[in-house]
Amino acid sequence: MPTALQEFILQRRNTREDLDRFIPNRSAMDFGYALYMLTEGRKRIGKPDVVGSPSTKAYQKRLAEALNMNRTRILAFNNKPPTSSGNGMIQHEMGSPPTPIKKKRHISQTADGKLDAPDILDDFYLNLLDWGCNNVLAIALNDQVYLWDASNGSASKLVTVNYEDGPITSVSWAPDGRHIAIGLNNSHVQLWDCQVRRKLRTLRGGHQHETQVAALAWNNHILTTGGMDANIINNDVRVQEHIVECYRGHRLEVCGLKWSSSGQQLASGGDDNMLFIWDRSMASSTSRTQWLHRHEDHTAAVKALAWCPFQGNLLASGGGVSDQCIKFWNTHTGACLNSVDTGSQVCTLLWNKHERELLSTHGFTDNQLILWKYPSMTKMAELYGHTSRVLYTAESPNGYTVATAAGDETLRFWNVFGTPEVAKHVSKVKPEPFAGISRIR
Repeated sequence: MPTALQEFILQRRNTREDLDRFIPNRSAMDFGYALYMLTEGRKRIGKPDVVGSPSTKAYQKRLAEALNMNRTRILAFNNKPPTSSGNGMIQHEMGSPPTPIKKKRHISQTADGKLDAPDILDDFYLNLLDWGCNNVLAIALNDQVYLWDASNGSASKLVTVNYEDGPITSVSWAPDGRHIAIGLNNSHVQLWDCQVRRKLRTLRGGHQHETQVAALAWNNHILTTGGMDANIINNDVRVQEHIVECYRGHRLEVCGLKWSSSGQQLASGGDDNMLFIWDRSMASSTSRTQWLHRHEDHTAAVKALAWCPFQGNLLASGGGVSDQCIKFWNTHTGACLNSVDTGSQVCTLLWNKHERELLSTHGFTDNQLILWKYPSMTKMAELYGHTSRVLYTAESPNGYTVATAAGDETLRFWNVFGTPEVAKHVSKVKPEPFAGISRIR
């Protein structure tokens, strides 16, 4: 019967740990590396290192670590460590899980749905499409506004405006998803309650008579309107005397308006090729409001505007057919951060809410959609389908689907920003949701 001491000695022999600390362990030695260090390695002693770039030095250091060449000892007195189960040349530190490799997103090259949009106006300066937080898409078709419910695919007409008031030149959902603003060709703006299908009021007096209101932007209870008279008006829809501030700086029609997510800065673009940044704290109802920044870099009308969702002071702007550029601005300093020549008229811009990506839609000459990776601005995809300028876009509330409308009288849906991880059942797009229109194809 062996004693406890004998069992301990036997166990050490079986695990090959009965090594003297002054006697090298041949099984743990790398004889190839030892030969190199005794021959070639000694030749480098006393020689100065060749000066290289920081990137070259970093690469050599990482390569040496990967090949285990940073050792200074030739003899080994301990067993080799257990082999890692990882497949990579450079292993992760103990206890640090490997970083998961992100699966490349598939971007469909064709639209996922298509609807007829008869009689939609082919006008670069108008804004005739908007998608509310209630998941209902509003589209203006000449003198009518239709609502398409994305949750069930149903469509209905909200209003037909009088002939002398039309056509409709802009639509914009309020943040509550219940009310909608409708800009008209006669300088008026109508406010509608879409739940009860009733007009609540008409905003008058902000713009010169018989001039179209082409741009609308909500900031809580403030509805900002931009008109052909070059004026920008802040309207408080809660009070009878609704005009509370006026911004004057443009010389020609205002065709682009966007409030920042903070509600403190307003971007405006016009047919005068100008881009203005206004600060709400500087607005005044009694005197002329001074702009925060005034930019003249674009060489064509500026309609496309988009505030970055992950950087509050980053604004993207796009120029018309004589400009064809997307520019990026730091709205705190007023600096232009980058300018990209797209090769065609920039009609609209939309940021991806889930990734650092930007979508642009274009007119002449290819009428395409381009998805860009930001900030490198490399093209990720070009999408074709429209046969006319892609003038109007709207993003779904979940931020994955983009609706586009063009002068080819079609409304198309693109899952360009991906798909939700947990997809809910969505009814298929009906082929003719606007069947009630007498001139439908």
